[in-house]
Amino acid sequence: MASKDWQHPYVNIFKHVRVEDGKRSAKEGDVSTYTDKTLRCPVFRIKGPVPANSYILIPKNSNKSLGLTGRFFYLLFRPTPAKYFVVHLDVAAEEGQVIRISFSNMFKEFKSTATWLQFPFLYGAAKDSVYDNTSKSARHGLVGPAPTSVRWTCLMLDLQCILSAYLSRGYSHLKSIKLCANMAVKNMFTSDLLLDPGVSFSEAKLLGLASSRGTGPMPRDMSFPLPKGGSWHDIYDYIKFPSEGTKLPFDSIQKVNPQPETICSSNHRSPVREVSQSRCVDLSKPVQDRLSLIQQITTPKLLPRNHTPTITNIPELGVVSTHQEDWLCCDDGRRQASTVSSSRQSPFDTDDGGVHVYVHPEDDFGKHDDESEEEILITPIPRPVSLSSSKETKQRKLLPDPMLRLSRIIGFGGATTKYALWTKSGDEVVYPCHAIIVSMNISSNQQRFFIGHTDKVSALAFNGNTTLLASAQTGNNSVVRLWNYHKGNCLTMCRIHAHSLSCLSFSHGGGILCGVGKDSHNKTMVVVWNTLNVSKGGEVTILAKAHTEVDIHTMKVAFFDDTRMVSCGRDNIRLWRVRNGTLRSCPVNLGEYHSLDFTDVAFEEGTSFNQNLDDRALFASSRSGHIFEIDYSRVVIRNVRRLLPAQQQHAEHREKWTFNTGPGIAINSISVSSSFCATGSEDGFLRLWPLDFSAVFLEAEHEGPVSVVLVSSDSLQVLAATSTGNLGVLDVKSRGYNTLMRSHTDTVLGFSVDGIHRHLTTASSDGTVRIWNMDSLHQLYDFMSEDSPCSVAFHPSEQIFSCGFSSGVIRVFDISSAKLLAEHTQHRGEVVGLTFSPDGEYMYSADSRGSLAYYNSSEEEYNVMKVSCNVVARGTDRAPDALTVSSDSRCLAFVGPSEYVVTIADARSLDELLHVDVSILDVESPRLDSALKVCFSPASSQHLLVTTSANKILWVSTKTGRLLRQVSKVHKHQCSSLAVSEDSRFLLTAGHNAVKVWDYKMQFDINSQMFIGHSQPIRQVSFTPDQMGVISVGDAIFVWDFLADPVDSLTDRCSPPKRSSTSALKLDAEVSEALLSNGMPRQTAPLPSSPPPRLDNSTTNQVDQGASGSLSFCDDTMTIPAIPVRDTSPRPSSDPRPAVPFLKVTDLLSKSPLNTSHIETVESQRKKPVRPDCYRHFIPRFKTSSADQAIVAPQPQEEGINLKAVIGYNGNGRDNMVWSPDQGLFAYSCGCVVVVEYLHTGSQRHLQGHSEEISCLAVTNDAQTVASAAGGSNGGKSLICIWDIQNGSCRKTISHHKGEVQSLTFSRDDRLFLSVGDFSDPEVALWSTKNFQLLCSVSMSAPIHAAAFSPSAAAQMACVGSHGAYFCLIHTQGLESNLKVQKVRAPEEVGEVELTSLCYHMDSFLFTGTNRGHVCVWDVNTQSCFMTWEADEGEIGVLLCRGNRLLTGSNTRWLRLWEVEAAQGMKPRDKGCNGRESGMVVMLEREMMLDGTTVSAAFDNSMDMGIVGTTAGTLWYINWSDNSSIRLVSGHKTKVNDVVFSSDESHFATCSEDGSVRVWLTSSYELVVQFQVLNQACGCVCWSPSSREDRACVAAGYSDGTLRIFRLASTEMEMKLQPHQVAVTAIQYSARGHVILSAGKNGLVAVSSPINGATVRVIRDHKGATVTTIQCVNQQCKSFGLEGSETWLAAGADRRVSVWAADWLKDKCDLLDWLSFPAPAYTEGDTVPPSMAAFCPADHSLLVYTGYGVEKELSFYSLAKKQIVKKISLPHWATCISLSPKSHLVAVGSKERVLKLIETTSGRFQDFMQHSDSLQTCHFSPTGTLAFSVAYNEILLWEVRGL
Repeated sequence: MASKDWQHPYVNIFKHVRVEDGKRSAKEGDVSTYTDKTLRCPVFRIKGPVPANSYILIPKNSNKSLGLTGRFFYLLFRPTPAKYFVVHLDVAAEEGQVIRISFSNMFKEFKSTATWLQFPFLYGAAKDSVYDNTSKSARHGLVGPAPTSVRWTCLMLDLQCILSAYLSRGYSHLKSIKLCANMAVKNMFTSDLLLDPGVSFSEAKLLGLASSRGTGPMPRDMSFPLPKGGSWHDIYDYIKFPSEGTKLPFDSIQKVNPQPETICSSNHRSPVREVSQSRCVDLSKPVQDRLSLIQQITTPKLLPRNHTPTITNIPELGVVSTHQEDWLCCDDGRRQASTVSSSRQSPFDTDDGGVHVYVHPEDDFGKHDDESEEEILITPIPRPVSLSSSKETKQRKLLPDPMLRLSRIIGFGGATTKYALWTKSGDEVVYPCHAIIVSMNISSNQQRFFIGHTDKVSALAFNGNTTLLASAQTGNNSVVRLWNYHKGNCLTMCRIHAHSLSCLSFSHGGGILCGVGKDSHNKTMVVVWNTLNVSKGGEVTILAKAHTEVDIHTMKVAFFDDTRMVSCGRDNIRLWRVRNGTLRSCPVNLGEYHSLDFTDVAFEEGTSFNQNLDDRALFASSRSGHIFEIDYSRVVIRNVRRLLPAQQQHAEHREKWTFNTGPGIAINSISVSSSFCATGSEDGFLRLWPLDFSAVFLEAEHEGPVSVVLVSSDSLQVLAATSTGNLGVLDVKSRGYNTLMRSHTDTVLGFSVDGIHRHLTTASSDGTVRIWNMDSLHQLYDFMSEDSPCSVAFHPSEQIFSCGFSSGVIRVFDISSAKLLAEHTQHRGEVVGLTFSPDGEYMYSADSRGSLAYYNSSEEEYNVMKVSCNVVARGTDRAPDALTVSSDSRCLAFVGPSEYVVTIADARSLDELLHVDVSILDVESPRLDSALKVCFSPASSQHLLVTTSANKILWVSTKTGRLLRQVSKVHKHQCSSLAVSEDSRFLLTAGHNAVKVWDYKMQFDINSQMFIGHSQPIRQVSFTPDQMGVISVGDAIFVWDFLADPVDSLTDRCSPPKRSSTSALKLDAEVSEALLSNGMPRQTAPLPSSPPPRLDNSTTNQVDQGASGSLSFCDDTMTIPAIPVRDTSPRPSSDPRPAVPFLKVTDLLSKSPLNTSHIETVESQRKKPVRPDCYRHFIPRFKTSSADQAIVAPQPQEEGINLKAVIGYNGNGRDNMVWSPDQGLFAYSCGCVVVVEYLHTGSQRHLQGHSEEISCLAVTNDAQTVASAAGGSNGGKSLICIWDIQNGSCRKTISHHKGEVQSLTFSRDDRLFLSVGDFSDPEVALWSTKNFQLLCSVSMSAPIHAAAFSPSAAAQMACVGSHGAYFCLIHTQGLESNLKVQKVRAPEEVGEVELTSLCYHMDSFLFTGTNRGHVCVWDVNTQSCFMTWEADEGEIGVLLCRGNRLLTGSNTRWLRLWEVEAAQGMKPRDKGCNGRESGMVVMLEREMMLDGTTVSAAFDNSMDMGIVGTTAGTLWYINWSDNSSIRLVSGHKTKVNDVVFSSDESHFATCSEDGSVRVWLTSSYELVVQFQVLNQACGCVCWSPSSREDRACVAAGYSDGTLRIFRLASTEMEMKLQPHQVAVTAIQYSARGHVILSAGKNGLVAVSSPINGATVRVIRDHKGATVTTIQCVNQQCKSFGLEGSETWLAAGADRRVSVWAADWLKDKCDLLDWLSFPAPAYTEGDTVPPSMAAFCPADHSLLVYTGYGVEKELSFYSLAKKQIVKKISLPHWATCISLSPKSHLVAVGSKERVLKLIETTSGRFQDFMQHSDSLQTCHFSPTGTLAFSVAYNEILLWEVRGL
């Protein structure tokens, strides 16, 4: 519907659909009308013995929708006494999913799924009746059939709140309503108003209730008649759900007894925020109800959600309520608020916008009497809650949300193992794992999940292009779900079969879906659905269905005709067809084979869709080993073949399989392609046959029966699955087999993790113990035993694990040696607990008969130290983790000797230290409470957590046994497992099928998050040792990402207020923060995508927190001293030195090394403060490289290469771009270079003087001087360079700040210059620009983010930082100057924020931005904030103001332009003026989304045009007049892996870790085209040899093993190849372009055809060592005695180089030479220098090699002489080399940031250090006139002159 205005104020539903005539509604069963005596009007009566058989359905057609958008649904009805009734509401969520909300007095308890909510309806009772007296003493209302005194009821359901609270979904509209017997119904209506049926129109007018306030009286045609003098609530019932009383449960619908209350409230009348002085008023019941609803459920406002953001009223600050309530103590012990007299109200109050509501203790927000999956029971503290701010009413909850993200699942099958599917591309396979559908990439093993089924998935099907996925679940609630495969969302659900839905098949076009299951009479039912429009949002309808007695095992839709199907089963093969809405079938005449059991059918693939039916062939397999070939058109058998066991002629020789007579082998699955047939059989073999089935040409043996085989669409791969849970892929061409997944075949009982080797061991009911690699999901070991394993435990530091069995035996295994270390038989019952002490000294075990033992695990024999009997509670309920050891290895805890007692014992002697009886802790409980699980808190051994049978968690002191805290209603079912994070901030629990994450201290309103996915009860859950993940086991192994922030980043994300609204029992000892068990803190986990993106500041992990009590983050890398700053201004040299330096050249085999001095590195020991939680603060990119302190810089004008251009912009800087539109100056930084670019010509000038990454820039107002700042050398002070723009010289260098420089700025008159240090040294320094002498400096108490001078007052300036705003006044007396600083906190209205940006407006206003998206406006004269508004959802890092226009840039990527003329109108001129009286607003003029976070901006005086820099490395030209944006400068954000020239040098290509390949123009450095591959890194790139522009191609290798070829002429990907299964490390076209050579990380070199993509050959000589270099050249090989016109080489990381002679047209490739270079053990660092080789351009028989070896050198090897003929010593290990084709020049890059240019004949060299990090690649152009060098993302283009 285009508009919903017609639905306001309400919609009479019966009138809207004309329910009387039945055209748009349906009435089934006994539905009649009668005149009710109480209401005195006709009503509908629905009655019948079975409620589902008598009903009113609106609308009549299920394909239609009511489309009612009203938030509140009102039902006027009366349940029939002594009967049951049911009401169903189908509601559409914003995501498009339809959710059913049902309530009935038949329901005994609340139930919920992802698509269905069922609420019990509990009755109220008539006043003073016997039921009334009974219900007062009962805990809940009346359950069951309606009582005789049941009254007419007005039921109001808040549909928006119900979807939000129970399913976290947004409400869209009401779709349909079904009222089932037994009840009487007057009417129904929907509305956005919260109406009170007990208030008449006259009373509402007196009370001021109106629809504009979101409330009002009941419409007259919907109201109940009221006798004169009567009370509405005495005659009728009014039920609101969710209710406002927290004493009432949220999982049932029942009456709230109205009690007169007087509270203070706030009415939100409009989207515009309003503030006035507060006042308290007596409110009517409807308003109280509305306020209570907001308090208890924190629902959204009653106003439209999507209001325009362009107009915002600014609240005035400092307005608070002064009214206080008097608390009276009543007889029942509860507190109530006394009535506020009207005499207490201020005569100046004109609005209730600032009213406070005092919450009763029993009405605490976080308290539920009934079981809740969202809340816990905590004792509340009475306190006032202000409703004047919308943000203050929100409940505080555990963040981030969600805390867990399902990452990987180890498992396959569940209900079936016969379904596994290929995607059309052949990159991914789709298979079921119990209730979850998994899509796995076969090369990277990455998984994504389709979650929604509530029972095990029993069938899967794809349409032809694999865009639609159908899935079915087993059990009694058999449903079919249709998914958009690429998006992963469920499109619709179908429910028709009663149970056992076992087969699905899609038509090729996706328009038909066929399913086979059972009906209610257990007969086979075949259903055909029309799914043609499902992807467009259409409905799924049934085309035909049939009931049959025929057994159907498999059914498939013919790919050539959507109306034809074929099925097979026991004793039959049938052909089906849909015609005229009916489904008919005919059997195939099987003759003598009529009694066979058929298992699968397959059509002959690869034929044309237009082929006649006469040519169609159908294949069927059977359990007897027969394969039938059937003529589809004639329905007769063409051929019958049989699979027989091989005849053994010799003991170790097996003949090829043939089809003869004899006993057959059962064939479970068959798949036919255009060239071969694949079969999977019961003997575990996958076999590939030619279509004539003459003999097997390929087979693969599996560990169990093959249950399904499927050939990929390109016929190159075959997918196979076994009934034992294995899934694998056979590559037909290479004949290689890749196992994708192994899994347990029964319930996983327990697990343990080896954090050091990242191994996971599991024990299962299938009788196996398996060890998995947690990163690859591959199974490493499999231990099988006749005895059933039941618990496992890894040794904390060694590759040893122990396993307990059901017989009581305990075995200890050494994985490294694969031997059994010990076997103990002391136990007689099943082992229920097995664990090691954290120090690894002892091992403990317990059995089901009560025995406890411990062992000395420091000895290899694991000798038994002690065995105690009858100390552990008997039974197996507490397995597999019945024992827990404290983190200090001193205490052992367990449940025993009885189930009611928890025992804490000495871990070294098993002497009992303490008994805690949990049965007496809750004296009010009617039954004894027993203990289930125990767990120590890792960070404090004084806390023991106990879960009980009453569904509680108890915190018990291990010293005194005193109860410290308890949490109730933990799960719906009993808690089966418990774990605490090692920093004791989070708690994990498992109950039935759900995992919950809790805040350990329970300090929020909502302290937990629940996660589902398991289809069976969870047996164990725990954190991984690195605290980055969570593992839960049961039906399968689930690995979750744990997304919690580290301790130091929680300040702004989830920190609770200083005073909590709830209180708990205080703990005996505070939980201290601690390091993890492996000595390292938990690193930052990946954050969810919902919050605004934050910058990746990798150096955050290196900041020490000092004594703050937080975790200390460290890194293994050393702090490397940087190179000293060089002054590049021309000056005479005072030091006598040679004009040209030389490297030592050694001819032949001379071994004289070049001795270089060793430069020691010093690690800074100084503790640094914590980095602020805002992106605005600059953090340099972390580097492991060190600068060479002894480089030889070339003399001016004698450089062998000149810097020609810098490609890119440093998006990691802050305010590192300046633009002066009047003077035409445009400058920015990239690495350690300042680039001055002339926009009209595109030429560049480079200011070089820094050696570290530049943080910020500043320009004078006359644009004659630019200042740049960067980190200092060797850990020294930062360097600020002052540049003269006219001649490009450095006028002055100054150093003052110990850390990085955060901000630079010049005063308006350019006489003063300000610099600000970063968080490590927050000092503000003021300089004179005359001679740049320091005038004064002030150290701040907190980090400063930005600073600015006043544009009008020269002596005024301001700064903003973590603690607020700083207003500074400069006092000058003679030659002395000082700063007077006044600090002002951020206004309370914006909360605890950091001020991150600022700018001045006009004369006396200051705008500041916050890290939460607010803009605050300050009066500079009074230093007070008088305006705030929320300008963004994320942090505002850039503010610019020109006139009355304000620009905001944030980390949400939004750039917004505001009209802020309201600032002048809002400024308070006297004490009586406030923002509301002014009536001014700010307006959003324009907004634009860029490609990253805004870090710099510069605009003209009118704010019409400007330049903006983002973290993506892009500088944008912005034109607000036409709302356009143009890229001025583009760069890579992440590491650049390769850069290469085209053969004609007109273009060059770059590739990066972000998966992008970019092509640039060499002449203008402009980006021509970008090819982006998501979620993959591009490691290498090369150009095709063709010089023709229309044939030019770029080939790139990616981390998933693929090659992609891009054609420049069409700007499209021409071909995708997959020659590798691992990351591609090198790629090169052959010299003439016939083939592409590529190398993988595993050392395999693939030769591929660029024409058809086929892999021509695979060279395995370098297998096991990463190939770093491939080069191809034209060279006749006859002189070497081999055929070939090309020579190519490959260099491996193992220091081996292979040289090959090739003639690709003749398919010849022969090894020419093999070089090995010796090397000692590498001890200098973490990364071994790469091995590199290249042909000499002048002589291809000579190659150059460098790599790690005995010496740092370049080696020249002659292929003709077979020896090294020359060596050139190097001062550093080379990281990249390139040989110039023009002259004897070699460019060598190093980790020391030096690009060394060497003349190979003489050894002359020059050093260039314009990079701020280690060089990773360098390349000469084909002509040798240009060269590239790359360090991280800094790309420098050089012009080569020569030496």
